Amino acid sequence: MADLSWPSESELDGIRKKVAEMSGRGVEEVRVVVSPYRICPLGAHIDHQGGTVTAMTINKGILLGFVPSNDSQVIIRSGQFKGEVMFRVDDIQFPKDNPNSLDKDHANNSAKKEECNWGTYARGALYALQRKGNHLRQGITGYLCGSDGLDSSGLSSSAAVGVAYLLALETANNLTVLPEENIEYDRLIENEYLGLKNGILDQSAILLSRYGCLTCMNCKTKEHKLINPPKVQSNLKTETKKAYKILLASSGLKQALTTNPGYNRRVTECQEAAKVLLVSSGKEGLDPLLCNVEPEVYTAHKSKLEAHLARRAEHYFSENMRVLKGLEAWASGHLEDFGQLISASGLSSIQNYESGCEPMKQLYEILLKAPGVFGARFSGAGFRGCCLAFVDPDYTTEAASYVKTEYSKLQPVLASQTNPATAVVICDAGDCARVI
Repeated sequence: MADLSWPSESELDGIRKKVAEMSGRGVEEVRVVVSPYRICPLGAHIDHQGGTVTAMTINKGILLGFVPSNDSQVIIRSGQFKGEVMFRVDDIQFPKDNPNSLDKDHANNSAKKEECNWGTYARGALYALQRKGNHLRQGITGYLCGSDGLDSSGLSSSAAVGVAYLLALETANNLTVLPEENIEYDRLIENEYLGLKNGILDQSAILLSRYGCLTCMNCKTKEHKLINPPKVQSNLKTETKKAYKILLASSGLKQALTTNPGYNRRVTECQEAAKVLLVSSGKEGLDPLLCNVEPEVYTAHKSKLEAHLARRAEHYFSENMRVLKGLEAWASGHLEDFGQLISASGLSSIQNYESGCEPMKQLYEILLKAPGVFGARFSGAGFRGCCLAFVDPDYTTEAASYVKTEYSKLQPVLASQTNPATAVVICDAGDCARVI
């Protein structure tokens, strides 16, 4: 049975009341999109190269309450940001680097600059729907908020927000859209509208996951499967709920991937490595993605790669192997083995993919030494945000205390900028995005 602790009835009631006040409609008319955050235990930085990845959602995320506006107007407010997002669904949206993307209202009204920043994904959702031939007539009046106090950096809050807007606009316009289609729509938001060169891991996890399962996805074929929760023995009774807890530790660093050149540069380097390997093997006609390079081809020709490209390729091929081993460990309930693979993934992300920064690396090292931790790594790209760990449920309090104390010693300024109540958060597995 799924953990129903999030969203709570009080959270849902609060959002429904906000939307009712904004729209003048009845509370009973308000629908709520539940769009969870995700973690990626194994499969780091290989989704954009068509690799095989694993992911699962957690019981924290984005809530978007909404009602159809009965016209083409979209009006959205946020629990975290000031201002009000306003646009029409019959406005044609263009990618952000297209000069046509600046509409008259935003170009002429400097007071709305803050609105542009946090309203980007709403407009991106409209762009994606229009891009695929959907002509929307119905706008929404909505209220958006994230899980209280949780620093969502590294948990793919951007994909969660994009999916939330897609589901709300589709519901308001009576569009029937499959999860696989929404994966593509959200990819359009991030890749085309915003210019981020990421893969489809994040939105796939958010849309395809099921409570407690490990979602495995082949990002080349788009095929996915769900691996049931690991079972542990307790008092001669098989249980699944207390096999592990998910610990999230915030670094205090916050920066959007769209403003970090390191992310897109790493993606380009992976493509450059793939191109060298494909040309060396006489398969230059294939797309320059590492998934199109056979492991034996990599082994035979990796000496032709420049040092930094060789490290990117090594991360890709070793990470793919860790995913396969991790699936076996998860399915058999060997969480210690699963955790060791997670930690190895973290190390390869640092040494071979060269992601992360000093505070993130320090936080990763602290987690490895924390009581009860099976394994740890960066959550997300690793350039800011948080680290994740799978931890024995009996040691969550000790682990959280240890991480807070040790990180404060090494990074007192960053630690002081983080809410003490949410510097380390203990989570459970979640479910997929849905409208309730």
